[in-house]
Amino acid sequence: MPSPIEGKSRYMPGIDGLRALAVLAVIAYHLHPGWAPGGLLGVGIFFVLSGYLITDLLIAEWRREGRLNLKSFWLRRFRRLLPAMLVLLSAVAAWIWLVDRSRLPALQGDFLAALTYVSNWWLVYREVSYFESFGPPSPLGHFWSLAVEEQFYLLWPLLLVLGLRLQLRRGWLAGVMLLGATASAAAMALLYEPGTDPSRIYYGTDTRAFGLLIGAALAVVWPSGKLSAGTSVRIRRIVDLAGTAGLLAVLLMIVRSGQYDAFLYRGGFVLLSLASAVTVAALAHPSGHLRRILGWHPLRWLGVRSYGIYLWHYPVIVLTGPAGSDGISLAHAALQLTATIGLAALSWKFIEEPIRRGGMKAWGAQLLGWYRKRLPQQSMRWVVSALLILFICASCLGESPQPPAATNALAEGAAPALTPAPQPDQGNGTGTVTEVSAPKTDEVVAETAPPVAPEAAPEEEAGAGITAIGDSVLLGTAAQLEKQLPGIVIDGKVGRQLAQAQEVADRLRSKGKLGSRIIIELGTNGAFSKKQLESLLHSLSDAEQIVLVNTRVPRPWEGTVNDMLKEAPGRFTNTTLVDWHAASSGKASFFASDGVHLNAAGSEYYASLLANAVRKPQAPK
Repeated sequence: MPSPIEGKSRYMPGIDGLRALAVLAVIAYHLHPGWAPGGLLGVGIFFVLSGYLITDLLIAEWRREGRLNLKSFWLRRFRRLLPAMLVLLSAVAAWIWLVDRSRLPALQGDFLAALTYVSNWWLVYREVSYFESFGPPSPLGHFWSLAVEEQFYLLWPLLLVLGLRLQLRRGWLAGVMLLGATASAAAMALLYEPGTDPSRIYYGTDTRAFGLLIGAALAVVWPSGKLSAGTSVRIRRIVDLAGTAGLLAVLLMIVRSGQYDAFLYRGGFVLLSLASAVTVAALAHPSGHLRRILGWHPLRWLGVRSYGIYLWHYPVIVLTGPAGSDGISLAHAALQLTATIGLAALSWKFIEEPIRRGGMKAWGAQLLGWYRKRLPQQSMRWVVSALLILFICASCLGESPQPPAATNALAEGAAPALTPAPQPDQGNGTGTVTEVSAPKTDEVVAETAPPVAPEAAPEEEAGAGITAIGDSVLLGTAAQLEKQLPGIVIDGKVGRQLAQAQEVADRLRSKGKLGSRIIIELGTNGAFSKKQLESLLHSLSDAEQIVLVNTRVPRPWEGTVNDMLKEAPGRFTNTTLVDWHAASSGKASFFASDGVHLNAAGSEYYASLLANAVRKPQAPK
C-alpha cells in the first residue's frame, strides 16, 4: 500500500479509511439520493480532512525549518492534483465529442472554470442549482468542491504564515481560526432562506470555509507529529470513545439528513464538521482500535485513490446514466461504480503515483520508454502520435454542426419548454390573446388572458374566471389547456418555485386577472416549507376554489412536495388536489426524455385533468 501522505509526515491509515467512507457516501447520493439522502455530507468530511492535513503539514514544516517554502508547497499541490484532472477533462471532452458533440459549446465555460479552479463561483454566477436541474447535467458539476479546496490551498498558507510570524500561542491561533469558522457558518445561516434553492450557500467558498477552518484549528491543538502511542489505557479509551461517537454522528447524519433540511444550513453542517474533527483526532492518534478498524486494507485501498474516485464518479454517472429515469437499476449502478473505481485505479497507477514520486520529467521518460517499447517502428510512432494530436484537438475544439439553442440551454441545466408558447391569435375569431414577455437567458414566460376588447368574454367560455399559476410543466401545456378552457389566464415560467407564487398572485390581482378559481402547479423545481404553502393559501382564502397539482419529477424532493400538497385540502376547505403523480403512473409514453415535461399526448391528458377539476358543473335543465 503506497503512502498517500507527502513529505515527512506520519502515515495515518485510519484517515484513508475515513476518506473511503466519505467518497462512497457522495457516490451513493449521486447514484440514487434515496440510498444515502445525506451523502452530500461526504464533501464536508473532505473539507475537514483537507483543513487538518494541510495545516498539520505546514505547521510541521515551520517547526522543522523555521520557515515555509510556499513555492514548493504549491508545486506539490499542483503536481498531485493537476495531472489527473487534465486527463479526466480530456477524456470527458473526447467522450462528448464522440457521443453528443452539440453539448461542447455549452460546456466550454465549465471546462475553463474547472481548469482555473473557480467552478463553484462559475455555478453561482450562472445560477446553476446543485439540487434542481433538468436536461443533461454537466459532467463537471462536482468540480465545485475541488475549486473550494484549491482556493484554500492558495490562500491559507499565506494567512497561516502571518499567524505563525506573529508567534501567536496555540490557543490564540486556534481561536482565530475558530472565529473565522464561526463567521463562515453565520454567513451560511443568515443567507439561507427556507423553501428556496440553497445552492448559493452550498457552493460558496465563504459559506463553506468553516469545515476547512475547523480542521485547521484541530491541526494546531492536535498535531499528528506530537501524538505518542505510549499513552495510558485511559487516554486511549477516551480517544476511541470520542472518535466512535463522532463517526456514528457522521454516519447518522448521512443516513437521516436531507438536502433541503433547514437544520443543515442552520448548524447541521457545522455539527458534521465538528463530529468529523473529533473522528479525525481519534484516527490521527497512533494508538486505539478505531484507527485499526478504519485502517482495514480495502478501505485504505479506496481511500488512497479517493481523489481519482471522486474525479471520475460524476462524469461516469452523468454520461452513462439513462435519461429521464425515475428509478435505478442495481446492476447499472454496480457497473458505474466498477467503472469509476477501475478508472481511478488506472489513474493512480499510471498518472498520480508516478508523477507524485518522480515528477513530470521522470513520468514523461517512463511513458516515452513504454511508448517506444510498444511501438518499436519509428514510422508507426509518428502515425499514432499524429492521430492522438488530431483527436485531442478535435475533442477540445470540436463544435456541433447544428448547435440548437434549446439543446445548449438544456446542457446548462435549464428546464426545457417542450411546447412552444402559443402566439397571439390575430383575426381568427377565437377571442384569445397570448402575451409573451421578454425572457431572461434561461426563462420563458407565457401568459394567456382574455383580450382587451369592447365586449366582455362570452359567458359560455369554460375558462372564464379561472387562473393557472405554474412552472414549465404548465407552460408546456398552455396551448392544450387554453383549448379546453377558453378564456383561462395562464401564467407559467421556467424554474418557478412556490416561494414566488405569492408575488405572481399579487401581480395578477392588481391587473384584475386573478380569477375566483385558481390552479397552482408548482413543486417541479424544488421543495418548499409548510409555512410558505399555508401563507399562500391563506392569502387566497377568498377564492371560490383552489386546485393544487402535485408533481412527477425524478428528483429527491418529489415525495416531500407531494406529501405537503396532500395535507393541504384537509386544512383549507376551498382547496382540492389533482393527483398528477398517481394519474401519470405507468404512462411513460406521455413524457419527454427528462421524465418531467410532456409531449403532445401527455399535454392533452394533463390539460383534461385540470379542466375537469375546475370546470363548473352544468346547471340542471
